[in-house]
Amino acid sequence: MIRLNKFIANSGVCSRRKADEWIKEGRVRVNGEVVKNLGGKIDPEKDRVEIDGNRVLLPEEEIIILFNKPINCLTTVSDPFHRKTVIDYVRVPYRIYPVGRLDYDTEGLILLTNSGELAFRLMHPKYEIDKVYRVTLEKPITSEMVHSLESGVEIDSKNLVSAKVKVQSPHTIEVAIHQGKNRQVKRMVQAVGNKVIALKRIRFGFLELGSLQPGKWRFLNKEEIMQLKKTVRLPWK
Repeated sequence: MIRLNKFIANSGVCSRRKADEWIKEGRVRVNGEVVKNLGGKIDPEKDRVEIDGNRVLLPEEEIIILFNKPINCLTTVSDPFHRKTVIDYVRVPYRIYPVGRLDYDTEGLILLTNSGELAFRLMHPKYEIDKVYRVTLEKPITSEMVHSLESGVEIDSKNLVSAKVKVQSPHTIEVAIHQGKNRQVKRMVQAVGNKVIALKRIRFGFLELGSLQPGKWRFLNKEEIMQLKKTVRLPWK
């Protein structure tokens, strides 16, 4: 037996959080009956699960892709204004979606997968997975700015966030964060009196962008998938 929201997430249809929303909205049926119990369990071998009348099935193969997102590309599956999305670059015969987001004008490493549970855990702050960015600054970095970024800055009325900082040159730093707040690096830099000119994610956890060119992608190998799952305490084979 498996929890209904986890089964839906494992199918790659959506994240576990989104599955909970759909269950509460009455969009999920098990064996023809609407189920609104968030703690409900099913037997994947026997029970038929449907969302909006469409059957949900577990994928035969788990897919995880490392993609170097170019600038002027949306981190989404589709766009009503027909702008380029990550899916336009990564053409595979699977229903995949991005893990988290990068801004339209930010480039670099992003993962795509058909595993909703894995995506959910990779972005959950409790696992504290570092995301490392190379940041080009408008003004030279100062020791006071570095101290403030590492000690913690306010980016809204409630949240104090911090980062690990490595100075590469007067106008270039590497910033490591494990939170995932909207436009976090740009807002942190602005909070210390500077401005981001260019932003590129170069590492996600242990995964590095390396020499992969913008717009190019590759499948993770078995060893990388195993290590990634161990990081977020998911079972692996």
